[in-house]
Amino acid sequence: MISDDLLSFIRASIRSTWALELLLLMRKQAPRASAPEELVLALRATPTLVGACLDQLQTAGLVVREETGLWRYAPAAPTLDQLTTELEAAYAEKPVTIINAIVATPSDRLKSFADAFRFPKKDD
Repeated sequence: MISDDLLSFIRASIRSTWALELLLLMRKQAPRASAPEELVLALRATPTLVGACLDQLQTAGLVVREETGLWRYAPAAPTLDQLTTELEAAYAEKPVTIINAIVATPSDRLKSFADAFRFPKKDD
């Protein structure tokens, strides 16, 4: 079982297993900055996918883009670094649990969106 804080962090910050792998790779390389092309090669992913993940991780306050165009792991708050440490440990110990938490998140968002269009039941 993962903590509520970690689950909230995953739901708010990690939208795919690709983003998770990218985050952990960049954390491992910290404080070194990497070119997007280097990250594409390391993950064996497409430039579009890596670019989208970098943008998402930047929005979450986990990575920054330097003026040179390089990217590096730089959490905006110590709490984010602690949660990333916890995420890394949980993923190493229980990868299926973490992947399930990531995969379940979009469905929850979609369900919430769909629920907004439901008609309330009439009381008879």
